[in-house]
Amino acid sequence: MAIVVLVGTLDTKGLEYGWLRARLESRGVEVIMVDAGVIGAPRIPADVSRAEVARAAGVDLDGLRSEGDRGAAVTAMARGAAEIVRRLHAEGRLHGVLALGGSGGTSIATRAMRALPLGVPKVMVSSMASGDVAPYVGSSDITMMYSVVDIAGVNRVSAPILANAVDAVAGMARGFEAAAPPVPDDRPLVAASMAGVTTPGVDAARARLTELGYEVLVFHASGAGGRTLETLAEQRLFAGVLDLTLCELADDLCGGILTAGPDRLLAAGRAGIPQVVSPGALDMVKFGPLDTVPERVLDRDVRVHNPSISVVRTTAEECAELGARVAAKLRTASGPTAVCLPLRGLSTLGAPGGPYHDPMLDEAVFDAVKDGLRGSPVDVVEFDTHLNDPTFGRAAADLLHRLIEGRG
Repeated sequence: MAIVVLVGTLDTKGLEYGWLRARLESRGVEVIMVDAGVIGAPRIPADVSRAEVARAAGVDLDGLRSEGDRGAAVTAMARGAAEIVRRLHAEGRLHGVLALGGSGGTSIATRAMRALPLGVPKVMVSSMASGDVAPYVGSSDITMMYSVVDIAGVNRVSAPILANAVDAVAGMARGFEAAAPPVPDDRPLVAASMAGVTTPGVDAARARLTELGYEVLVFHASGAGGRTLETLAEQRLFAGVLDLTLCELADDLCGGILTAGPDRLLAAGRAGIPQVVSPGALDMVKFGPLDTVPERVLDRDVRVHNPSISVVRTTAEECAELGARVAAKLRTASGPTAVCLPLRGLSTLGAPGGPYHDPMLDEAVFDAVKDGLRGSPVDVVEFDTHLNDPTFGRAAADLLHRLIEGRG
């Protein structure tokens, strides 16, 4: 029988968790209830008590209560809940996790969910899910469901939402329990960064790397995608990194909405992983819907990428600074590194005939990269093509393959 673990604060959300448990059991799913509450008495019984959760975090429950520090209590119980679900998964007693909550309950439950491997079903019903969920999801595969109303009773609005969450996790858990063990795949992993405006070039590179015997994991350069790539590279999961899409760096410099933070483009180098990098999509900054684009950039060439994303062409000054930043980051690399410069354009918009095609602006990027890497062991290779030409993607893939094999 599939087992779903419920992680929640049973002092404040006992009624709602009791409803979830009954609904799951009616669907033929076994439930393990984990109580991560601290202050009030639990309203329903738990299979894993709050005292056990506190002990798993290395703290004493009574001591936690006496301190009266809600932030410290939430942090400790989140740490303990993560340890509990790890143990249950290792024992084969967890096929899915479901939780509900506001900001505190979401912080606790998602910390526990992030402790589980990718592929283990994780569903979080939260009043926070309509905002920025990056702190909760991180680089995991948590499914966030917006509760619409606050988690305060089961009513005509919340009941169907909670029922959908139950049905979702029940189906996921049954599928997860029944799934055959994955067939071992000993192909080396390569990470690749991609956005819509660099898809043709990256697809050509991905196809070539697949021919060469690699499994390629593509990360969308959406902020979260870049952060995830960096996290997994830091863990040395990859044999190589093909970083052809760096628009997150432009957003970080220019105040765009899809930044991956200041540490983007550092992890592979620090880990000594072979990497091939190209300044793909540094010809644009991404903002939100057109009516939210900052006034300071409205005098530039603004394009509607889709109803949620508008793009703005980077200036000569920004291009030079971005090239310098790329070079400075790559100079710190401890592993074999090469930069591929597509001289005829950095994106679909920047290819010949495209609205952002401007060889002088691109040259500002290229010159800064070359100047910043002069005298370093990083190879710089120029290509008389645009980034999305299939020949560029295949050449970048072949170069990465040579670096991985130690052939330079």
